[in-house]
Amino acid sequence: MSAESPTLTHIDEHGAARMVDVSGKPITTRTAIAAGEVHMQPATLAMIREGRAAKGDVLAVARVAGILATKRTPTLIPLCHPLPITGVEVQFSFDGSRSVIKIIATVRCSGVTGVEMEALTAVSVAALTIYDMCKAVDRGMHIQNIRLIEKHGGKSGDIVLETLDEI
Repeated sequence: MSAESPTLTHIDEHGAARMVDVSGKPITTRTAIAAGEVHMQPATLAMIREGRAAKGDVLAVARVAGILATKRTPTLIPLCHPLPITGVEVQFSFDGSRSVIKIIATVRCSGVTGVEMEALTAVSVAALTIYDMCKAVDRGMHIQNIRLIEKHGGKSGDIVLETLDEI
């Protein structure tokens, strides 16, 4: 790390919020992977796993919600750029010992800025959808540990904060 303090790119020299000018950046392939968890009662996890939720297929709806959220990120996060998203995957896995649904979102684009916010938004909205569809049977559910796992492409290159095996 340099001796200088890092600068916040979304703040101008007067302290005002701004959208970063990315017009001079080259188009590259960008990928970001984010993850998060929804903790719940064991009976709620079993209900979801067995497809018995009254509102329908919880994970199918959460997957579509995560994909839609990816495309809507610039309308939710004020300083995000609209990006030409080329692919979104939202995956779920069950951790029965902890009574957790793990969520992993992978987002890709060919663009001038990264897709970290889109991947994080996909995980967040997928988790919120699981909560919404199951809150009637489990008011104690909680969402936690939403974070960036990896990013690839662009000026900063590859950043791997966790491996997928660690999730």
